[in-house]
Amino acid sequence: MTRVRVVAPLALVTAFALLWVPFGQHAFLIPHWMKVGVFMAPFFLLTAAACRRPEDGPWLRDLRTLTALMLACYILHQAEEHWVDLTGETYAFHGYVNAVLQGAVGAPDTQEILTREAIFVINTSLVWFVGALGILLSPPRVFPALCMAAIILVNAVSHIGAAIGSGVYNPGLATSFVPFIPLALWTFSVAWTHGGGGPVLASVIWAVFAHIVMIGGVLGAMWAELYPESAYFAMLIATAALPALLYRRSIIPH
Repeated sequence: MTRVRVVAPLALVTAFALLWVPFGQHAFLIPHWMKVGVFMAPFFLLTAAACRRPEDGPWLRDLRTLTALMLACYILHQAEEHWVDLTGETYAFHGYVNAVLQGAVGAPDTQEILTREAIFVINTSLVWFVGALGILLSPPRVFPALCMAAIILVNAVSHIGAAIGSGVYNPGLATSFVPFIPLALWTFSVAWTHGGGGPVLASVIWAVFAHIVMIGGVLGAMWAELYPESAYFAMLIATAALPALLYRRSIIPH
């Protein structure tokens, strides 16, 4: 067991270092990362299943299993946003968000505020990395799992709110409804019934903070030009690592 506790974190760090550190692989990953994610989703589910123990209880009350399900659903959401959306457009979210940001700050429509490189780091850090932490650390440290629930809930609200405000479809809207909201609320209810109300609220605060970093950070880097885009990437990764550093003790009996 001690060996597993040492090897698993090293494997996680190595995997994401190979994903983010430029070794010549980014020319392929930047346009295709979401396709890689779709093919990896079954392996996240199998990993969570392989890590289950008899004492973990029912599948749908096991936060490791729920985290894997949320991550798999988010990967499908990323496919709608960045692979092919419901209108048949490819990488539609890139153009959609740039138009929104350009309108918000009065930037010319020729200025790219959110690059595809930034989209890659946002999704692999605030989603893949947080989800992987949730699978690795739950139980007993379930705060990353709650942060995974919070990030999908806040994301769903933003998609649905944008659709209501504009009256039109946005890339990712369809997969925000059915899987995201029920899974997030169920995960919160499981934690809440075990006395995890404080961590649930803290995870929502973290998810809101993550979205502020995501949007405010890219505006600071690419619009205001206050710092390089690489510094923005570092901010995203640091934000994604926070759930592993908070609530280090077990917060839910398991």
